[in-house]
Amino acid sequence: MSSYDPIARLYDAWSTAVVEDIGFYVDEALASGGPVVELGVGTGRIAIPTAGAGVHVIGVDSSAGMLAVCAEEARRAGVAERLDLRQGDLRRPPVEERVPLVTCPFRAYLHLSSDAERLEALRAARDLLLPDGRLVFDVFAPSNEDIEETHGLWLEREPGIFERADWDRRQQTLTLSVRGERGESSMTLWWLEPQRWQALLAEAGFAVEACYGWFDRRPYDGGEDTVWIGRRT
Repeated sequence: MSSYDPIARLYDAWSTAVVEDIGFYVDEALASGGPVVELGVGTGRIAIPTAGAGVHVIGVDSSAGMLAVCAEEARRAGVAERLDLRQGDLRRPPVEERVPLVTCPFRAYLHLSSDAERLEALRAARDLLLPDGRLVFDVFAPSNEDIEETHGLWLEREPGIFERADWDRRQQTLTLSVRGERGESSMTLWWLEPQRWQALLAEAGFAVEACYGWFDRRPYDGGEDTVWIGRRT
């Protein structure tokens, strides 16, 4: 069972404030012409607006619960016919189609625990791309300030929804816990420095077209967040 299954009905309320990346990914999908494979589609926070913009999305997620919510929300939004949902792993997505764009939003690659898993996932994404196709994803590496301000504390992220971050600098892991009336769960994320992501992309067969520091496309010049665009070579 996925660690997201117990919070599938809590997830949208938990992440309701996360909107800064939606327009960015919708714009990338429109520029590609579609169709798009979205890895870690979740409840459709990005896929549903993308489908609403007229782009066909193949959405992959390991959580049956999250996919069920996504399907419901897609029907409610009137875009179900443009959203093809499939249960599967980031490293072995169940997709035979070849597309101009693969995305992996909201730090989903941080669920991979080793370079071997990261390379497997990046190479799998590359295999889904047409020649010159692009992979777009975002990740983060925490600042010392963020770790010190949040470590070991239960913080109310949204009304009635609490989140706890337990950081391990040596292992470069974040154990993230969430709880609310509609569910609770914990999951582990593994972060890397941007230089390591760049090296992994090259090893997996991508040329880095851009590395942004935020979704407004500002160039990366330090900070926690990186947004990567890799072109298949």
